[in-house]
Amino acid sequence: MSDQVRNLVFHTLSDEWATLKRVTFDYRRHDGTWETQVRQTYDRGDGAVILPYDPDRGTVLLTRQFRIPAYVTGHIEPLIEAAAGLLDADDPETAIRREAEEELGYRFSSVTPVFKVYMSPGSVTEQLSFFTARYSPADKVSAGGGHAGEGEDIEVLEVPLTDALRMVTDGVIVDAKTIMLIQHLLLTERT
Repeated sequence: MSDQVRNLVFHTLSDEWATLKRVTFDYRRHDGTWETQVRQTYDRGDGAVILPYDPDRGTVLLTRQFRIPAYVTGHIEPLIEAAAGLLDADDPETAIRREAEEELGYRFSSVTPVFKVYMSPGSVTEQLSFFTARYSPADKVSAGGGHAGEGEDIEVLEVPLTDALRMVTDGVIVDAKTIMLIQHLLLTERT
């Protein structure tokens, strides 16, 4: 524990799909004074995300799926996203290979780690491991689509990388992890 935080007290508010906790703690400000703060943390586990890229055809694989948090805040269309999922008990590479096969229907010979970030550190504990992978049509092993038994209804999209960037610019792709990977791919493939 750092010397800026003391007296951590956790109170579980909900432990259903994920764990929501109220955290009370003392925080030492930059001027040296201590103050008591109360925050909430939402813990659903860490995850991984991947953006596969076919350099020969200039295409990427994306998913389209309904997301209730986006819907209830006014985004009624299904979101276009990079394939992602929770780690569960796996390491990030194993988890993203599993998710890519389940959601996209592709098995990659290799995946490339890009970075690991907090997506919403003000309240969500999740760290997301980002990956890219080169693919070709030969890597397809199934139709993908996710697990219907887990409530997944995923459409697989193969689009030109330039179209994916245009979808970001036009506000069609509004998912942060997907935008980050598209921009990363554009930067690394052009240099």
